[in-house]
Amino acid sequence: MQRARVHVLGASGSGTTTLGGRLAERLGVPFHDTDQFYWLPTEPPFRDKRDVPERRRLLRAALSQSESWVLSGSLCSWGSEFVPDFTLVVFVELDAVIRMQRLREREERRFGAERLQPGGDMHDAHVAFMTWAAHYEAGDFPGRSRVVHERWLAELPASCQVVRVRSERSVEELLGELIAPERRP
Repeated sequence: MQRARVHVLGASGSGTTTLGGRLAERLGVPFHDTDQFYWLPTEPPFRDKRDVPERRRLLRAALSQSESWVLSGSLCSWGSEFVPDFTLVVFVELDAVIRMQRLREREERRFGAERLQPGGDMHDAHVAFMTWAAHYEAGDFPGRSRVVHERWLAELPASCQVVRVRSERSVEELLGELIAPERRP
């Protein structure tokens, strides 16, 4: 197998982690998610961010363990030094209504509905997260947005192939498209 260094990104809830994990499995390479490096381990999770230099150091150490890998998530605001490593970037798109429904279901599976309800220990964080995620397409909240991603994609070097996929399709269909001989990273 040729060296494959694939970055899978898109809106929260679009399926980047699922697709990235399955792609890594299919290619037989390590899988990493930017959330592992972005967030400090806390309970409840996703409260405290790591400092940017520490994120970069940890990610570089993880990626250096293998010649090939798949990385999902967004590193647009802090990981430009990794761009030259990518052999393929996959941008995952999904209708906002479906994406938000997936997020609600994921949050309930991950944390339990009772923790997200009014009075639950994660209610305020959940509401803030869902509000932020709902603004992805408009780009009127700080951080990850369609506008930021499109700008980032436009600035990638010509040597980096970019593929756009719609995650309404099954993961198996998407894998078939990404692993097709003419598309192999």
